Amino acid sequence: MHEHEYALGHAQADQQAVSRVLRNTYGLLAMTLAFSGVVAYMAMQANAPYPNLIVLLVGYLGLFFLTAKLRNSVWGLVSTFALTGFMGYTLGPILNMYLGMANGGELVSTALSMTALVFFGLSAFVLVTRKDMSFLSGFITAGFFVLLGAVVANLFFEISGLQLAISAGFVLFSSACILFQTSAIIHGGERNYIMATIGLYVALYNLFISLLQLLGIFGSDD
Repeated sequence: MHEHEYALGHAQADQQAVSRVLRNTYGLLAMTLAFSGVVAYMAMQANAPYPNLIVLLVGYLGLFFLTAKLRNSVWGLVSTFALTGFMGYTLGPILNMYLGMANGGELVSTALSMTALVFFGLSAFVLVTRKDMSFLSGFITAGFFVLLGAVVANLFFEISGLQLAISAGFVLFSSACILFQTSAIIHGGERNYIMATIGLYVALYNLFISLLQLLGIFGSDD
């Protein structure tokens, strides 16, 4: 009897922890998306240049590892907004480039709508079915290194169709990350809402950029 009560109490505590992480994650994600959107708009209005590769890597990796180190303190929230604000800044010049096209506004709005649809669809699928997506960890790890190699190759070699393949690969990679991260929260693999937020934010950022690139390629008159 006591063992049954203990097991029931433990299950309820786990469910409460999951609910708390989900609530905090989606709340923080909404705030960081809004904040990065404001920063992106300011960068667009200032016609800010896109940072060079060194600044991009140092800014992103430095802030990412700082956030991971501070994830259990209130300073982790500060570094989370610093990271997402920096990524919002990098989005500004990209949006200006696409909005400068004849059909730029349509491309951006379509990519944004598709990103929202994919995110809510995949998240709802995991939350409703409660499927364990931990098996995607191997795919995500392999995909990361494959895409990294493709991006490096694209910097030095002009290979026809490589950019298209990279963008399509990032769409699949980002979708897998959303499934994996959401599953990790509801199955106890992720109990830190700051890291969960960063994982989902980066997946959304890459998904949006990749969809925008694909739409730009297919919508080009060249």
